[in-house]
Amino acid sequence: MPRNPLCTPTDHRVTRRRFLGSAASAVGLSSLANPLVAEELKKQRRQVLFVWLDGGMSQLESWDPKPNTPFGGPFRPIQTAVPGIQISELLPQCAKQMKHLAIVRSVSTQDDSHSAGVERIQRGDPKNRGVTYPLLGSAVAKLVGPGDSGLPPYIWVKPMSGGFIYKDAGFLGPKYGALALGDGKPPENLLRPKAITAEEDNERNDLRKLLDKNYAAQRRTELTEANSYAYEMAAQLQKKIELFDLSKLPQKDQDRYGTHDLGRHMLLARRLLEEGVTFVKVTSYGWDTHGDHFNGAASLHPKFDKPFAAMIEDLADRGMLDNVLVIACAEFGRTPRINGHIGRDHWPQAWSVAMAGRGIKKGGVVAGKTNDKGTDVPNDPVDIGGLFHTWFRALGIDPTDAQYGNAGQPLPIAHEDMKAVKEVLA
Repeated sequence: MPRNPLCTPTDHRVTRRRFLGSAASAVGLSSLANPLVAEELKKQRRQVLFVWLDGGMSQLESWDPKPNTPFGGPFRPIQTAVPGIQISELLPQCAKQMKHLAIVRSVSTQDDSHSAGVERIQRGDPKNRGVTYPLLGSAVAKLVGPGDSGLPPYIWVKPMSGGFIYKDAGFLGPKYGALALGDGKPPENLLRPKAITAEEDNERNDLRKLLDKNYAAQRRTELTEANSYAYEMAAQLQKKIELFDLSKLPQKDQDRYGTHDLGRHMLLARRLLEEGVTFVKVTSYGWDTHGDHFNGAASLHPKFDKPFAAMIEDLADRGMLDNVLVIACAEFGRTPRINGHIGRDHWPQAWSVAMAGRGIKKGGVVAGKTNDKGTDVPNDPVDIGGLFHTWFRALGIDPTDAQYGNAGQPLPIAHEDMKAVKEVLA
């Protein structure tokens, strides 16, 4: 079947520096061996860190506190490093990093169930065209590409089990699925058995490639290329196995991020971003606080605050915020009204998303607002399609121009009737 790669005129521009790097490769030299070329490639990177707070973080105990209201809860707002912007006292470290952050407080979506909300938010809710759209990670892996890391372009760091999650890619095909690192560990059986020598392993792979080529000749390209791709990525991961050993990092770093799951996984995410991985998703579970919400928030929110703020600080110190778009998101917020179990239920009508980094306005920004009680967005609500427009534009992709190709059918990359939140874009 014919391939339908998405491309725009800018994909085919060749700068003098890139030409020289390619020329070096052509004569058997790696362009990355040249420090100047390597540094230039790093500057050209477009990367995403997507922090997914599964279950729904409460906007009232984080980015949009409503003190002294019937639904405000017991926690106070605090001043941030940006005069006039307040967030919850449960996020004191994030408050210190506010100069790097942009908060959209006017997010208003539709689905109040996890099963629908998780899918809809991460796929961007394009118009129904009879196909399954890719999740954001797969979309960025396709639109931006693998970069220069040699590692999979979409890596998902999560608690519990891992594996290759091909379904994330939707109609793009399995190649653009997620490599999930269960508990932040490398895939099982990654390293070559000691009984097999490197020479034997190379011979086996040469044979596999020959058989794959014959097998693929009469089969669908998107399926066969994913199989070969998995082997190639495994070979690259074998070379980078040291990435997973966080014990070799300074103790100071481990303490700043925290030794809990989210802290460890965020620290691994930083290493993956430093290595050049295009899209890193980090998932934290347990945010569905229908009961005993305030004690839950007092435990959960600091576990997010510490590593998220440390990540922003580290990316800024390393000069990486110019390249890395950082997003903290969930499938919805929590109800302003407190239920009979002293909990907050699902609330897609009015919640917040935080972001920072590439393409995002610096200096600390708040876009949109909820009403006085936090129950609704009175003006210019932002649906997930608008956020996808925002994120794509932050990455330098024009969502009104770029298209996917699906077996010859051009498809928009974001909902055509929506637009970006310009207030947060640089």
